[in-house]
Amino acid sequence: MAAVLRPYDPRDFSALYRLDQACFPAGISYSKTTLRYFLSLRSADCIVATDSGHIVGFILTEENPPLGHVITLDVAEKFRRKGIGSALLAESEKDLALRGVRHVLLETAANNEAGVAFWQRHRYRIEVTLKRYYQGRLDAYEMRKILRTETNERAADSGNLERRPGRKTV
Repeated sequence: MAAVLRPYDPRDFSALYRLDQACFPAGISYSKTTLRYFLSLRSADCIVATDSGHIVGFILTEENPPLGHVITLDVAEKFRRKGIGSALLAESEKDLALRGVRHVLLETAANNEAGVAFWQRHRYRIEVTLKRYYQGRLDAYEMRKILRTETNERAADSGNLERRPGRKTV
């Protein structure tokens, strides 16, 4: 069955927290308090991927146009390499562009080879190494991407659009 993308619902919180704990080691994964904080930001947006009604991935971003920030992208191990992360990212970037974001940045552990390769496949470039970013000892890369200009021009022409709470199958 194909994964379905939909907006975050506060009832999803426990599943998102468990998924984040499974996807990242302690010190990189978010505490309940921190994850709740990010989800509660007025500037935050979260898209959830489900398969057979179960949450299998999510992307959490924040925006301060013209800058957007990927807070986290989590996909359950069993569902990786099936296009779910790419679909979540594409939908999120489209939504960010519609709201005037021109540049997206993120941080990823420098030793996360699979993660760095994923981001690079999606045209994110390493801009700087953040020394001892995680747990005061693990370096991270700050990666950035410039969103496509034509998408931003269409967004500017159409005004401020809100994301529709529909479903999308990937």
